[in-house]
Amino acid sequence: MSEKTEIVVTRTIDAPAEDLFDVLTLPARHKEFDGSGMVVADDRTQRLLAVGDKFTMNMHHESQGGDYQMENHVIAYAHNKLIGWAPARPGEEPAGWKWVYMLEARGSGATDVTLTYDWTNVTDKELIPLFPAVPEKALEESLNLLAAAVA
Repeated sequence: MSEKTEIVVTRTIDAPAEDLFDVLTLPARHKEFDGSGMVVADDRTQRLLAVGDKFTMNMHHESQGGDYQMENHVIAYAHNKLIGWAPARPGEEPAGWKWVYMLEARGSGATDVTLTYDWTNVTDKELIPLFPAVPEKALEESLNLLAAAVA
């Protein structure tokens, strides 16, 4: 019997896909749509342009001892359609979880946004019990905040 290893939430946002993609691909704006409350700031203000790009995010969560950093590796990229990254401790390879935003234009300036938080590939036995570290409600809030960020 398999256990749940991902959370997927979808919301239609009244904004064109390109406007949403502009926000999602600029790490300096990630704090604006972080429903978990863990993102503090970023160390990169350049736009994400391709798979292989990396950006460092300053984070805070008591379960992690307070302040910490994550180096995010862009693993999915399709202009105005898809952006995803896999977090890692700075200088390390990703530990098996990822965040992916899929954008599907709905005409009239509306876009279906699907956010997937997937920890299927986490193999570290010490990390596995920590998942999901972010609940579904926080992902839903991320999409609400993303809608506000492009309004």
